[in-house]
Amino acid sequence: MIRFIGVIVPAHNEQHLLPSCLASLRRAARALPDTPAALVVVADACRDLTAQAARRGGATVIEIGARNVGAARAAGVREVLRRAGQLDPADIWLATTDADTVVPPSWLRQQVCYASQGWDAVVGTIRVADWSGHPHETRARFAQRYGDGSGPHPHVHGANLGFRASAYLTANGFPAVATAEDHALVAALSAGGSRVLRTRALSVVTSARRVARAPRGFSGYLAALDSATA
Repeated sequence: MIRFIGVIVPAHNEQHLLPSCLASLRRAARALPDTPAALVVVADACRDLTAQAARRGGATVIEIGARNVGAARAAGVREVLRRAGQLDPADIWLATTDADTVVPPSWLRQQVCYASQGWDAVVGTIRVADWSGHPHETRARFAQRYGDGSGPHPHVHGANLGFRASAYLTANGFPAVATAEDHALVAALSAGGSRVLRTRALSVVTSARRVARAPRGFSGYLAALDSATA
C-alpha cells in the first residue's frame, strides 16, 4: 500500500514555465487527499527566480549548483525520503516530471493504482503543447516516429516517470549524468527485476522549446527533426 508520495521536479532557469507545472501537480495531489505528498523542486545552478517561483507554488526547494539533471533528480529523491521518515520504502511512491511539463489531474492517482496492482515503476508518454517555432514537417515527423496507440512503448521520459522507492534504491538511483539519467534508471530497474510498466494511458503535455536544458535531451531531438525537414 502506498502511504507517501514524493514528486521531484529538476529546474534550471525555469521561472516562467514552472508555475504552470506546479499548479498541475497540486491538482494531481488533490486527487489523493488521504495520501501525504511532498513536492520538491531542485533549483540547479539557477540565475533567475526559479527558487522563488517554486516556493510560491507550494514546493519545498533544494538549491544545488551541479548543472546536472541526474544529480538534481537524485537530490530531490533524497529530500523526499528524508521527509518520509521511517516509512518502508516499498510504501513510498516517487514521481518525476520536468518544469516545462503539465500533468493531468489523474497523474498521481493512476500511478498509485498501478502500484497497487504490483508494478514497481511506470513509464508514460508525452504530448507536445505548442509546435510554433518549428517547421510543420517536424510535427508530422515526430508523430510518425513517436507512434500512437494504447499499448506498451519504447520511450523513456523523466517528465513522466514513477517508481517505488524500494525499487529505486535497489537500482542505485539516478546517476549523476547530464542527460539520459531517466533511461539509465529504467534500464537498472529492469535489470534488477523490478516490474516496469510502459503505458500510453499515462501521458503528460510538455513544451517543444528550442532552448535545451539538458544536452541531447528532448529539445535536441526536436532540433534534429527540424534539420531533417529543412
